[in-house]
Amino acid sequence: MALSKRDSEFRLPRISYLEFKFTDMDRVLTAFFARLWHGGYPSRLTRNFSLEVETFIDFALEHPELFNGFADHRDILERWMSTHLMDMVNRGKGDKEAVAAPRPLHGFTYRLRNPKHSRDYGTSQQLYEMLYHAKGGSDALDQLKQFFFPGIDPVTHQQNQDAVDVETQALLHLPMTISDAPDTNKRGDQSPPVCQSSANLLAEDVKRLLFYQSFIPRSVMVEYLKILFAFHLALYHLRLLKLIPEMVKRQGGLSWGEKPYPIGILVDVANRPDTGIAGLAESSADFHFRRIPNFVKAHYALRKLDEFGKHLVKVGKLNKQTEEQFTVAEVAALQGSIYKNERDPFFKQRLAGLLEDSGSNSEELDPETQAIVSMDLPTFETYIEILTALRGEYHRRYITQCLDSLTLKNRPGAFLTQARTRNSPRKFILDSRLLEVLLQIAVLRPGGSLGFYSGPMRIDELLSFLRERYGLYVDQLPDGDGFGPASITERQALQENRRAFTSRLREVGFYRDLSDAYISQTVTPRYEIGLETSITK
Repeated sequence: MALSKRDSEFRLPRISYLEFKFTDMDRVLTAFFARLWHGGYPSRLTRNFSLEVETFIDFALEHPELFNGFADHRDILERWMSTHLMDMVNRGKGDKEAVAAPRPLHGFTYRLRNPKHSRDYGTSQQLYEMLYHAKGGSDALDQLKQFFFPGIDPVTHQQNQDAVDVETQALLHLPMTISDAPDTNKRGDQSPPVCQSSANLLAEDVKRLLFYQSFIPRSVMVEYLKILFAFHLALYHLRLLKLIPEMVKRQGGLSWGEKPYPIGILVDVANRPDTGIAGLAESSADFHFRRIPNFVKAHYALRKLDEFGKHLVKVGKLNKQTEEQFTVAEVAALQGSIYKNERDPFFKQRLAGLLEDSGSNSEELDPETQAIVSMDLPTFETYIEILTALRGEYHRRYITQCLDSLTLKNRPGAFLTQARTRNSPRKFILDSRLLEVLLQIAVLRPGGSLGFYSGPMRIDELLSFLRERYGLYVDQLPDGDGFGPASITERQALQENRRAFTSRLREVGFYRDLSDAYISQTVTPRYEIGLETSITK
């Protein structure tokens, strides 16, 4: 049944700016560049045509002084451009293949995107606003801008191309003169994140990772940042699956201190099928993804309560500036008994319109809607239950796809995997590239001449770091989030997972085993940066 727009509207940016669709992180990064350059606003291009691979090839061949040696090797140039320099949609699918944008190695590549193929579905705004509102977020944004727009003259905006690597120089030789302007009509709501501590953690991790930019090749650092952004966005939205229904249940009265809202994710480090820890990691993923239906229902409740709140302001029942937004907690509080006399008639009218639409093609309601009406719930709850019954599966499917993309499922840097056979269970893992990023962050200590210095840490300290900072569990079961006290069999699986973790540390080059003594089994930094280390340009 087709709902009216008033009833079907689901998005509430104060919860998340995401449209909850499958998202590619290269395109997120490209859109994020525009927001970095324009102070939070997206870009509006003056170009009204699409750029194809042939466009870039022709430009390169017309400028041999910039692309020396390719004049007689168009086929090699085409393969290099399409495979190394371009982010493609429908790669290898013939006529459907198209350029989304150049690879996000430099900030100005956003000017060469094809907007139709480079949509990020609100993810770049979510990322920017989290950093913008975070403690220390201004410094993180400044450092990101300096990294992604290196060597830019603040007056002329000209690029010093000696400041970047060869691949980035190749991209900068492309026609970057296409002008753009900030689209000041599209930033919209600038609310702080629901879980402010999660944003603070993201900003701190960004600054820690960018500390290595003088030690790590630029292209590697870009991949590190892309993995870190995806990880934090996924972790934040997994938290929301738990947090938002609880806020609705408690009518906004929920507090969790200065740390991020607690969440427990059990990861299978070895990522081998049919093991004890694999089953536990599958159970962990299943538990978190099963929260989606309740999240959809709570999200609908908050969206409709927000509409109710605006109505109260309009009729003078609430003293709030028209342009001032309700916080999510304030919206949830509108369920309180103090607003019952206004809430019941408001949603009674909404429910009447919804039921009229439901029975528009016949005299009787469909069985599911009729069953909800027969439960004789309060008007608001009846309205939300019907909306969830009619649209819940639709949103569940897209939220699942969105989380799959943010967790980089089955891709480098993933912390979620799923076999390609039908109805295979999802499983939380700790891919080597993600582990490497988190290790680079973990071994840093505040202080020293550069702001941080690196130092070794014991494995038990690292495991505690992952649990307390991110909610990632390796050798323990999370307290709640689908688990109870560990059985003997589960303890054995967790010990095996710990041994696999040690082996993985050895594989990525962060582990030193000096003896059999437990205290000497340490994680060692890849880059030894002391208190007095200086950087020589």
